[in-house]
Amino acid sequence: MEKTEVVVVGSGPTGLLLAAELALAGVDVVVLDKLPERRVQAKALNLQPRTAEVLDLRGLLDDARQRAIATVTEGHFARLPVPLRYDGWSARRPYQVGIPQARVEELLEERLLSHGIRVRYGHELVGLAQDGTGVTATVRLPNGDARTLRAAYLAACDGGRSTVRKLLGVPFPGTDARAFGIVADVVLGRTSAAVPTRWTSTAKLFAHTAPAGQVTALIPLDEPGHYQLFTIGPDIRPESREAPVTKAEQESAVRKSYGEEAEITEVRQATRFTDASRQVERYRVGRVLLAGDAAHIHLLAGAQGMNLGIQDAMNLGWKLAAEVLGRAPEGLLDSYHAERHPVAAEVLENTRAQGLFMFAKEDPGVDALRGLFTKLLALPQVNRYLAGRISGLGIRYPMDGADAGPSHELLGARMPDIQLADDVWAGELLHTGRGVLLTVDSAFVDAARPWSDRVEAVLLPEIPLTGEGADALLIRPDGYVCWTAPAKSDLETALTTWFGTPA
Repeated sequence: MEKTEVVVVGSGPTGLLLAAELALAGVDVVVLDKLPERRVQAKALNLQPRTAEVLDLRGLLDDARQRAIATVTEGHFARLPVPLRYDGWSARRPYQVGIPQARVEELLEERLLSHGIRVRYGHELVGLAQDGTGVTATVRLPNGDARTLRAAYLAACDGGRSTVRKLLGVPFPGTDARAFGIVADVVLGRTSAAVPTRWTSTAKLFAHTAPAGQVTALIPLDEPGHYQLFTIGPDIRPESREAPVTKAEQESAVRKSYGEEAEITEVRQATRFTDASRQVERYRVGRVLLAGDAAHIHLLAGAQGMNLGIQDAMNLGWKLAAEVLGRAPEGLLDSYHAERHPVAAEVLENTRAQGLFMFAKEDPGVDALRGLFTKLLALPQVNRYLAGRISGLGIRYPMDGADAGPSHELLGARMPDIQLADDVWAGELLHTGRGVLLTVDSAFVDAARPWSDRVEAVLLPEIPLTGEGADALLIRPDGYVCWTAPAKSDLETALTTWFGTPA
């Protein structure tokens, strides 16, 4: 029996980033995927501003931008004609990075390889058992033989049809599919004036005529005539989810929305999806953690799916590593569920609402609601709120003791990537995967010294924040502020709460 510390099942963006985070912390990890090799289909196409920040916290964003196909300055909500804007969230880069999911997986797999870890393709999980000390996984190898793996923990990052979830018997409550869609990589031989040639605003991609109750978009990729076709609606009803996607289905959707002159000459890959919306009740089941689509699925609206999974992985990675390495304070690992479950629940809520706007046909009540909501979106406060939720920039986690005394406006929120002294950016300090203490008081540096193996203390002449100032900010490895000074609780308590007892 092979032994490791953590088994990660699934090598999509969620599983790859989680494995890289564990490896960065020095945890022994094995990554399994039943596919014989990594897929190359574009699938998801962008990194929301917060997800781009997350990759930047580990020095990966520059690489991602080099592989990107577009810089997307505006988002959308339910195709409504008022774009979502990202200004007002103190983002260093207030835009989406348009990059195919396959390229995100490629760069994350390269990072994993830099830690000496290879994805074990063709390794299918077929059995799972757990007890008080660990998890035993039974794996079918590419040659058909079986092998067992023993680990302290297992992470399910194996998608919406998660084998891990099924083996555990975990319910997946939610709503069934009402609309059915296709996402495909296609090449157009002929286009029309309505077919976009550039992608700078997701909102504008949907600003064309489409049949009532159907959403169709052609998104330019980086080869001439190469597009991702996205189409969904209640009238696209295949015989089964597994039914092959036909070229005729795709041509029909393109011509209805972009004109008869638009012609598909090649279909490279195509898959089906639905607007089913589901979420597990608990993200932790004993020694098994669920993340990404294994924990939640929803309508592809607003480009949130891949981003939600990557941010799950970033939240879980450092906490699971601390647990495995024996230095996690009580309750730290359980805070993964406490923090991330409500975030996904809000995504399910907003995607269900978007589906109502997009798929309702000839309904005067919905038309009135759509008109009213369009006016609301034009209000700066409403636009900022929705942009913050969909981009992830507005996420704020509840922090223990936050209501016990004076607290900074950043407590529980993401740390803005501000420029510090000597041309160093705040995000660069988190490349090592450790926490960071920014302070103007040398006494705080001294107090943090016992935690120097897991928190870097940085003494600054000032912390250049707009608005309310702070004498010190304690930042978790995932980039969220978990303590500020002045505050009622002392720094030692905060360090112990989030980083455990010093060695």
